[in-house]
Amino acid sequence: MLSFVKQNMIAIALIGVVAIGGGWYFFSSGSGEDEILTTENVADAQGEVEQNIVDTLLKLRSVSLSGTIFSDPAFSALQDFGTQIIQEPFGRLNPFAPRETGSGILDRDADLFGE
Repeated sequence: MLSFVKQNMIAIALIGVVAIGGGWYFFSSGSGEDEILTTENVADAQGEVEQNIVDTLLKLRSVSLSGTIFSDPAFSALQDFGTQIIQEPFGRLNPFAPRETGSGILDRDADLFGE
């Protein structure tokens, strides 16, 4: 029985060594080129960005805002589905001040709440 336990321990150790070796190989293998360390020509990239900005500005220059959309029947057929915001009273001037006085409410708060 002792030899059976030793054989199992040896098998488990071998499986562990193979697993550790496989993990090391998997995580240490790469594409051969470190992408983090590669650089690109910054001047070319900057020139490309500047050209994109110029193209965008030229497109914006061609846009005209004439206001003819406001006379379009489709614009006049639009409906406003917004809700009107009702003005509500503000809270207390000082929320940390004591609330109770002789009349039950501070005088300056009574004006806010209409009491």
